[in-house]
Amino acid sequence: MKKQFVFITSLFIFILSFSQTTTKTLPQNARPKLVVGIVIDQMRWDFLYRYYDRYSKGGFKRLMNDGFNCENTFIPYTPTVTAAGHTCIYSGSVPAIHGIVGNDFYDYTAKRKVYCSEDKSVQTVGATNDNGKMSPKNMLVTTICDELKLATNFRSKVIGIALKDRGAILPAGHSADAAYWYDSKVGKFISSSYYFKELQLPKWVQDFNASNVINNYYQKNWNTLYAVATYTQSDSDTNSYESLVFGNDQKQFPYNLTRFIDKKDFGKIRSTPYGNSLTFDFAKSALISEQLGKDSITDFLAVSFSSTDYVGHAFGPNSVEVEDTYLRLDKDLEAFLNFLDKQVGANNYTLFLSADHGVAHNPTFLKNHNLPNGGVVGSEVDKSLNDNLKSVYGIDSLCIGSWNYQFYLNHTLIQDKELDKSKVVESTIAFLQNIEGVDRAIEYSKLEETILPRSIKEQFANGYYPNRCGDVFVLLKPGYIDDEYGGKGTTHGIWSPYDAHIPLLFYGNGIAKGKEYDKVYMTDIAPTLSSLLHIQMPSGCVGNVVKGAIKK
Repeated sequence: MKKQFVFITSLFIFILSFSQTTTKTLPQNARPKLVVGIVIDQMRWDFLYRYYDRYSKGGFKRLMNDGFNCENTFIPYTPTVTAAGHTCIYSGSVPAIHGIVGNDFYDYTAKRKVYCSEDKSVQTVGATNDNGKMSPKNMLVTTICDELKLATNFRSKVIGIALKDRGAILPAGHSADAAYWYDSKVGKFISSSYYFKELQLPKWVQDFNASNVINNYYQKNWNTLYAVATYTQSDSDTNSYESLVFGNDQKQFPYNLTRFIDKKDFGKIRSTPYGNSLTFDFAKSALISEQLGKDSITDFLAVSFSSTDYVGHAFGPNSVEVEDTYLRLDKDLEAFLNFLDKQVGANNYTLFLSADHGVAHNPTFLKNHNLPNGGVVGSEVDKSLNDNLKSVYGIDSLCIGSWNYQFYLNHTLIQDKELDKSKVVESTIAFLQNIEGVDRAIEYSKLEETILPRSIKEQFANGYYPNRCGDVFVLLKPGYIDDEYGGKGTTHGIWSPYDAHIPLLFYGNGIAKGKEYDKVYMTDIAPTLSSLLHIQMPSGCVGNVVKGAIKK
């Protein structure tokens, strides 16, 4: 009887102790110490698998195999471009709500072309040019970073980093502590007085900029990581459709970068894998210097890697240059994850990795393989359209221009000349529909009446914000691109899967291990993080939580 009493008592104490331990380690409002957002500019979903066999165990494979992989993640709007993509990921919203309808767009209210993150009211910090006159003021909603700030009474630290200003500013949101981007004119990371009203960068940023890191990377030159003959997932190393980014005399590997040191050409690094390495270096310095993830209040580091986009535009997705860039990015990612393990703690951070858009194949590459292809030169179309409208109405410049596959008519001129706008629209559509490569031209106001698959109509509707979008948009045929560079390189921006199917990987604290094959959307990233962090969704959020990603 005594032994039975002792056993029951011991069992009760063990259960009570286990219950208390469980409650202590898994409180309902537990948050990671740090959230890291990684956006790979221009990363198609298939790049996860195209180079999978050559990736290391600790980079992309670590996230894919030990985290949660959303295999069918799509962009729910068009145009699929950088500014809209970064805003969508971090806001859970679409251009129809957040207002960032492109990298550039015509604003009918301002009556001029506007750059997505321009802000003429602020000053450059870290340089003497205008490349720092930027802020998130054109973005009309909050981001997940803003909501984290609100949830912690602005005690969380939020920092955005990228080579591109829009890749740093828009994700970090309106209330960020800082956003830093690379100024190729001076070879330094800069910011704006929106973040630093005292017009001075933190000392750690000044020290980083003074470290001569750009020239150190140039001195490495750029050769393939492995023997070029092993790059069997790519086209040949020399192709007529590849841009000669590093000079007319450099048509293939190895590329001599040291020549740009004496020229003080700090921009070429963006078109090499070293631009990504440079971004990782700066992100590590930020994390250490700002002590991110070092206390109980969750911080957020939003990092975008832009060199993949520069390399992709110049050489195309089937180039040796792109393959080598991703193999090197994988190694940089592995080193960064190991750095986070050591600096923050392996179970103390939550990370996601996605992309702002994909990319199309170069038309010449497609032609060589008997696949549908072609190019439409936007600037030539603009001129031809205005010539055609002038022949009909006797008035020049009735079309202001085209951005993001949309044509903006001159409303003021149409009104002053007492023209029937609907007739001008009809004439515009009639002209555009006869251009080779244009599948159809549609008036935005009549989108609902158009016979198109519902999902495609929704993408165009989600991309439309009044006063910042054109009157008429065009659908290019699959395989066609806006070819402004004479057949060199490639681009992106349309609804097709090669532009809209992106990777999405969740990893770390609070994340389940597994896969999701049902379709999810770019807009689902922010609400999933909101749910994980127990904070409110961003103010314009229209996405849903990816339930399987959150550890039960």
